[in-house]
Amino acid sequence: MVRQIVTHPGGAHKDDFLACSVLVSLYQVPIHRREPTPEDLADPSTCVVDVGGEHDPEKKNFDHHQFPQDQPPICALSLVLQDLGLYEDAQQFCEWLEPAEWLDCLGPNETAAKLGAPREVINQLLSPIDVTLLKRFAGGKQWTLNEPIWQVMRMIGEDLLAYLRSLRKRLDLIATRAEWWQLETPRGAFEALFMPRIEPVVGEPSFGLNRYIEECGKENTIIALIYPDRRGSGYGLGRFNDHPAVDFTRVEAEPDVHFAHGRGFVAKTSATNPDRLRELLTKAYVPA
Repeated sequence: MVRQIVTHPGGAHKDDFLACSVLVSLYQVPIHRREPTPEDLADPSTCVVDVGGEHDPEKKNFDHHQFPQDQPPICALSLVLQDLGLYEDAQQFCEWLEPAEWLDCLGPNETAAKLGAPREVINQLLSPIDVTLLKRFAGGKQWTLNEPIWQVMRMIGEDLLAYLRSLRKRLDLIATRAEWWQLETPRGAFEALFMPRIEPVVGEPSFGLNRYIEECGKENTIIALIYPDRRGSGYGLGRFNDHPAVDFTRVEAEPDVHFAHGRGFVAKTSATNPDRLRELLTKAYVPA
């Protein structure tokens, strides 16, 4: 049973803040900002994060600073996610994770170079949320469930874990239900992804579809999505990656289309018959 988290004093960074957030959400224990003792490092009921010079998941020690310089950048959050079996999914689904690893291990100059951007971009991407949370976290010696900062960290950790776990579960479900539609028109052929309705409808029915397409390596062939409308019994029609060859204003006058966005990227229809949905898609197709 974990009873406490120990992380380094002084300045805080995104990786130790997020690593502690994940652990807080799992164990609901206080965070101590101090140097760890040998007893802390030997005690598996103490999570030692981003300090201590040791990576030993069995003892709940998650430091990366002792790794050789030629090792690929990795941070304390990554080590915690590895221990939970979520790191590979986080690498795939959290685009911010790799730059966070770069920033923590390589610094802002090399991170900007890896992003192909000028150094100033690093500061331009900061927000008062980043600055305040890290500053307040760094300013305390101990954080417990009575303090707002601890509660915010718990929420952040819960949401990150819920996102990763629910997305993987959703992708597995999509893989068993979704259909790849090949559509032929006089103006050319195109491909769409159809997700049939599953009752009861829980959450956002389009959740995970873009990720599933990318995971299947079809991001360069799919141009449209068809998914259950969470506000009605019909379906939503959408562009994939805002593909310009689909314009749903072309079907806004159809009797079973009750909404088409003025910019043409999404529409809603009461139609449920797959043949009718295919017909609406073909009418919206406008190849260059």
